[in-house]
Amino acid sequence: MNRDEEEDTTIYNVVVNHEEQYSIWPVDREIPLGWRAVGKSGPKAECLAYIKEVWTDKRPLSLRKKMEEDERRRQELEREGQEEQ
Repeated sequence: MNRDEEEDTTIYNVVVNHEEQYSIWPVDREIPLGWRAVGKSGPKAECLAYIKEVWTDKRPLSLRKKMEEDERRRQELEREGQEEQ
């Protein structure tokens, strides 16, 4: 642990935005627009460990949805092509 982390006594909220991207925010400060608390708070290291555990896919939600839709379309086209044979 570096010196800054040892001296950081701030308590943080874990926050998430509409794209399901996570961050931490000091509990004594108003959470910025576009972010909401997820119900986890504590020291920095504890909050970052929580984020590491729950945020397993770093892609923004909109990208994940687009990629899923593209895959569904690809599979549909593949099935249609097999039916025509």
